[in-house]
Amino acid sequence: MRIDRLWWERDDRCYRDGRLQLGGSDLAPFAQAGTPAFVYDAARVRDNLLRLRAALDAAGVAHDAFYAVKANRFPPLIRYLKALGRCGIDACSPAELRYAREHGFEEHEISYTGTSVSESDIECLHEHPRVHVNCDALSTIRRLGRRCPGRGIGLRVNPGLGAGYNDRLRYAGAKPTKFGIYPDRFEEAIRTAGDAGMEVDTLHFHVGSGYLGDALEVLDEVLERVGPMLDAHPEIRTLNVGGGLGLRLTESDAPIDLGRWAETVARHTVRRGLRVQIEPGDYLVKDAGALLVRVNTVENKAGTRFVGVDAGLGIQNLPAYYQTPLIVAPLVRRAGAPLERVTIAGNINEAIDLLAEDIELPAVAEGDLLALLNAGGYGSSAASNHCMRGEFREFLLNHEDLP
Repeated sequence: MRIDRLWWERDDRCYRDGRLQLGGSDLAPFAQAGTPAFVYDAARVRDNLLRLRAALDAAGVAHDAFYAVKANRFPPLIRYLKALGRCGIDACSPAELRYAREHGFEEHEISYTGTSVSESDIECLHEHPRVHVNCDALSTIRRLGRRCPGRGIGLRVNPGLGAGYNDRLRYAGAKPTKFGIYPDRFEEAIRTAGDAGMEVDTLHFHVGSGYLGDALEVLDEVLERVGPMLDAHPEIRTLNVGGGLGLRLTESDAPIDLGRWAETVARHTVRRGLRVQIEPGDYLVKDAGALLVRVNTVENKAGTRFVGVDAGLGIQNLPAYYQTPLIVAPLVRRAGAPLERVTIAGNINEAIDLLAEDIELPAVAEGDLLALLNAGGYGSSAASNHCMRGEFREFLLNHEDLP
């Protein structure tokens, strides 16, 4: 019997003969060896990065890319990206900076944008003088200037407008946020840097995580808002537009048109002769990863069919904390299996530990293996040992597949 292709399937993430594959590999053997397990496809990460860079190239945008390592820091993946040679590292803490250095990235290949920066953070930056720093507070500028006079820096600004998968993932907007220097203090920040003998060479912003095709107008408006700041200070030659590009998480999501995205960036930067920096993280790894789990409990409770699995918010917290959905797929798809509505429950003793709610799946039995797709970002890197259930395994596919 022919089984129709599902909306989320693509050539490198699909069913073949009823078995779910990622990057050309059958996922079942990884799960059978032990769950929970994350599996990532290095080739998909590479393709996502190169697709971004190709769009900017086509729009005539001179640019550099820095991978936001907080999204996924699995060592083989970081080594792969270094070998690929098409991006640097975006770090937000001293440990991330040192981690990048340990994996072969040179100081000049690292961009550092922290928040609530401590004195020990500044000492680390002093020890790495060629790492470029974006300051998001006047306090940071003053203290960094005392320790590192004469250093070139960037200013992270808050444009007062944001976009993302939902309100929890918008980093700027009507409600004041902790990120960035607001426009009413921008000139004060410029003067503060000058008083410390530091030159501001970069303007940086990050509007949120997961903006899609229907939010390109927001990006355009943000670029309009930072335009006067750039024009008032022609010594600023680089604009860092952050990361935050989103992927379709549901069938109804509007995919982002990378051509339009790049043209939007180009319209505001090319005529000013600016070099652009991007900081993709989740966009590179999210749809390159799957979390494999085993069903241990199937039970009806008060009219809801709960499917319990051997992983939870301790190792993948996005559904619980940010209400961003994961795609749930059986590792073996049986033709003709009846569909049922279920809620996927994690193994953490917290009411919010639901990995997917009221979704339609082929009938599930205890012992079955499932994949949680779009789990490549902010899973293992954000994992905790809550309830002492923090153990998992990780695998990287196609990591020798370099162009």
